[in-house]
Amino acid sequence: MVQFSDIAADLEAQAIELPSWAFGNSGTRFKVFGTPGTPRTPEEKIADAAQVNKHTGLSPKVAIHIPWDKVDDFGALGRYANDLGVSLGTVNSNTFQDDDYKFGSLTHIDPVIRQKAIDHHYECIDIMSEIGSKDLKVWLADGTNYPGQGDLRGRQDRLATSLAAIYDRIGEGQRLVLEYKFFEPAFYHTDVPDWGTSYTQVAALGDRAMVCLDTGHHAPGTNIEFIVMQLLRLGKLGSFDFNSRFYADDDLIVGAADPFQLFRILVEVVRGGGYGPSSPVAFMLDQCHNVEDKIPGQIRSVLNVQEMTARALLVDRPALEAAQAAGDVLGANGILMDAFYTDVRPSLAAWRESRGLPADPMAAYAASGYQATIAAARAGGTQAGWGA
Repeated sequence: MVQFSDIAADLEAQAIELPSWAFGNSGTRFKVFGTPGTPRTPEEKIADAAQVNKHTGLSPKVAIHIPWDKVDDFGALGRYANDLGVSLGTVNSNTFQDDDYKFGSLTHIDPVIRQKAIDHHYECIDIMSEIGSKDLKVWLADGTNYPGQGDLRGRQDRLATSLAAIYDRIGEGQRLVLEYKFFEPAFYHTDVPDWGTSYTQVAALGDRAMVCLDTGHHAPGTNIEFIVMQLLRLGKLGSFDFNSRFYADDDLIVGAADPFQLFRILVEVVRGGGYGPSSPVAFMLDQCHNVEDKIPGQIRSVLNVQEMTARALLVDRPALEAAQAAGDVLGANGILMDAFYTDVRPSLAAWRESRGLPADPMAAYAASGYQATIAAARAGGTQAGWGA
């Protein structure tokens, strides 16, 4: 039986990238709620993200979104992050908020608008080079609402051509990571709705084009761990966007809706070689905190991923493989469930203390006074939010 002491070393290198936009105000189509102390600038978002890393040791990178996090001097922004103990990570493009993109961006029938979207990605690549970022993440809202509105085949052909132009611009050591989402904001069809479409598009580009799997971007009942397995098997799983959903894509705290699903996903990540210092798979959160405070929400999120990673590492692989080979259905399931039901929280608390981190990061942050400090200091100005 695997003990926590057997996996402690494997937890050392875990890193979960934080999204800058998670620290801004967000909401639904009906209302965005403001919170005292919400960041007003990219620098303040990074300062809040650094608090998560300070209390957990799990989040040394902050992903940025362009143009939401656009500044005059990205070199200075990177140095600011470094001074706070974090660095800038993935650069996310945005081709879903400009009026020109009403009927698509990289798939638009108008070549002028397609080039505008391509040029935006060129700008993102330039920023990547300036800050030392490895990944350009592309999520597209492109699609249609009604049958016959657009030519499905033509849109895929235009997407392939646009992505090829972007891929040709990325530098050595950089990757293009293509996300998918099965619906919304387009409701009849989305141009990159599933892992198969994303895989088909990136496979045609080359070795440095990968798939991003957002855990909330699937139809209810989808076996996400099977998709994880398949993409790892194909060598095309580039990154995760961890979050949770109950119905549609809610961007809730990862593990909130179905902790067992998160465990099953991480079991396949570990089994498929997607975890560890040699893995090409980047772990990242993509969440919006609508009613809860942002920094504690991010702390809870990274701790949830850490906890389920620990449980996944506790699976007794030799015993599981023996049970599977013997056709021992209940035995194999029991081995998996034993790991899932193991309460690793006391062991993780002691492990954190051994590394100079608080045993209870949530309590430590609450006692730090940081929330009250920023609430007082950030009066006035325009609070950052989803889309800003």
